Amino acid sequence: MSKINAVITGVGAYVPDYILTNEELSTMVDTTDEWIMTRIGIKERRILKGEEQGSSELGVRAVKQLLEKTGTSPEEVDLVICATVTPDMQFPATANIISDKVGINNAFSFDLNAGCSGFLYALATGTKYVQSGMYKKVVIIGAEKMSSIVDYTDRQTCAIFGDGSAAVLLEPTTENVGVMDEILRTQGFGRKHLHQKAGGSCKPATHETVDAREHFIYQEGNHVFKHAVSNMADVSVEMMEKHNMTADDLAWLVPHQANNRIIEATAKRMGLAKEKVMINIEKYGNTTSATIPLCLWEWEDQLKKGDNIILSGFGAGFTWGSILLKWGYDPK
Repeated sequence: MSKINAVITGVGAYVPDYILTNEELSTMVDTTDEWIMTRIGIKERRILKGEEQGSSELGVRAVKQLLEKTGTSPEEVDLVICATVTPDMQFPATANIISDKVGINNAFSFDLNAGCSGFLYALATGTKYVQSGMYKKVVIIGAEKMSSIVDYTDRQTCAIFGDGSAAVLLEPTTENVGVMDEILRTQGFGRKHLHQKAGGSCKPATHETVDAREHFIYQEGNHVFKHAVSNMADVSVEMMEKHNMTADDLAWLVPHQANNRIIEATAKRMGLAKEKVMINIEKYGNTTSATIPLCLWEWEDQLKKGDNIILSGFGAGFTWGSILLKWGYDPK
């Protein structure tokens, strides 16, 4: 029997209409466009507005576009995995809510939380279900309403994050394309440098935790930057070495969009020219688990069947990893 592999057969995405520019942000907190662009590389980010609008709203829009583009009916989907750190609520899973709103009623669904590495972890997980032969259509989503946990009085973090969602469809193939390999890592000590202090079972919400602004992102930027620079680069180079690849063998690097300097350092270690690196952080900021699939969506019409692509990310936990993709279809 031929080996079954999991291949991405389509990408859908959605970003909110509202654009929060650096200029507007500078009226909310002591910062400037120059400061943000120099240190992070973000010009603007999208924000989801409206009452009772959560990450599921973003995910629903992305999945609907994905199903329409791929000609897939909701009833055909076997599994939905949503990577998110901003679920609509503690339970049920945001993946369940998305499935219900889209009409996916013959699947099982669950959320996965791996910080900014969430899409990589979810893609690797979905791949195993397809490779096993159990499922034929698996939807992987990265959906984040980061504005819901951003403290817009915190100069160090409020410029970084934005809202958005993207989703891919995984299907089986016997061709030599699809998800070829993965390297995923976790070091739990990193939690002290990047976390949300309150709201979980360890420190449930109280008037005191709300007053102390402990339900927002807490980040020690220097520590996170240092680990992200080294680990994202290391794991990407490790993937290249594992498969005896040079920069010439790679069509694209798809890095997590957290900071332009981290992206540049990773590409430099890999020996890649800037033209081979997908970068859209200037437009969308850090959408956490959605950054990598948002890049695939934006560059979809430039991807060709057989292109070697490395996805690379780093996130809270610490979590990080790389996935080697061989792209499965030519531009429509």
